Amino acid sequence: MQNNLATWLQKIVSSLPEIKKISEQLAIAIIAGLGFNYLHLPVGWLLGPMVVGIVYAVEGGSPQPVPSAFMAIGQAIIAIATAVSFDFETLEMAKTYAIPLLLGIVITGIVSLFNGYLLCRWTGIDRATGFLGCIPGAAHSLVAMSDEMGADAIAVAILQYIRMLLVALIVPTAASFLSSIDAIAQAAATIPTQSNLPMPMFLNLLVLAACGALGTWGGRHLNLPSSGFLGPFFASIVTFWLLPYQLKMPQSVFAGGLLLVGLSIGLKFDWQTVRKLWKAVLIEVALVILLILICMGIGYEFHAIAHIDAITAMLGFSPGGIGVTIASAMQLGGNPGLVLAIQMTRLLLILLLSPWLAAFLIEPVSSSSIQAKEEEA
Repeated sequence: MQNNLATWLQKIVSSLPEIKKISEQLAIAIIAGLGFNYLHLPVGWLLGPMVVGIVYAVEGGSPQPVPSAFMAIGQAIIAIATAVSFDFETLEMAKTYAIPLLLGIVITGIVSLFNGYLLCRWTGIDRATGFLGCIPGAAHSLVAMSDEMGADAIAVAILQYIRMLLVALIVPTAASFLSSIDAIAQAAATIPTQSNLPMPMFLNLLVLAACGALGTWGGRHLNLPSSGFLGPFFASIVTFWLLPYQLKMPQSVFAGGLLLVGLSIGLKFDWQTVRKLWKAVLIEVALVILLILICMGIGYEFHAIAHIDAITAMLGFSPGGIGVTIASAMQLGGNPGLVLAIQMTRLLLILLLSPWLAAFLIEPVSSSSIQAKEEEA
């Protein structure tokens, strides 16, 4: 008994430097997240801690080890937050425009995949990273999923948030300008509200934690692609549908999930990635601007076919940035409910199809490269 106690105490003492280091990293990551958030930078709670992790990795001269629980917990929180944001009543609004809506989403997806192909071809970035970095929407989710799909999470994060910044800068101004050319008055639709009873916060957090734990376990046992994300996501969707209560994801918990994912990504930073990314960033800026223009053209055609106002159509088909597009719809006189329905329909399709599509695109390359190596041997 005394030997076991002595061994246990020895392990604690030997791990104190590592605990101190992790505590220091978390404290500085929280400060950075607060600072980025105060400056109203996009996704400050992810970017701030990611920068902190990069600084630590650069200072150490190589990627730093990070507890695997950080990424697992962060992924689960982001998956649950994504599930909480879905309103199935709102998605039903899109049924009226199902055919042109799905056609527009498919064309947007094809153009985005082509952007990813060009990025891989011109910069040498691997297919998984190029594919995930160029998908419009679901940036948090795709960054969280990228590690499990064999992509470079840092590159995916940078490429995704370049897109978000450009969308926030370009889309509202361009939508306002183009809609003034050919505006059609429409009655504003309201966003359906939850009729379920609110749940006490303690029980609310308990249910969310159970969704995360059960989903992570179930995702692994069912061998789901990106199980750390899709497991909690599906578990949460089913739970929210069955329970007669309105569940919420506290902003502080969501910020904590972004912090854990951001810090985990940053600590894996290395200079070889940086050398690739300088060229990739410049090319990505040009490709995203082109993607924005094409998506707005698709939105304008949707406006002409479905006879909804141009602002709503163009904002709905913008490549991501749900918060920016909905706020812009409110300010510019569009239909925020329909913008939300279009964006969420695409988001749901992205979350469901991305892992399988990525596996389909990446596996042929992997198997061919393995075969080439075997032939060389």
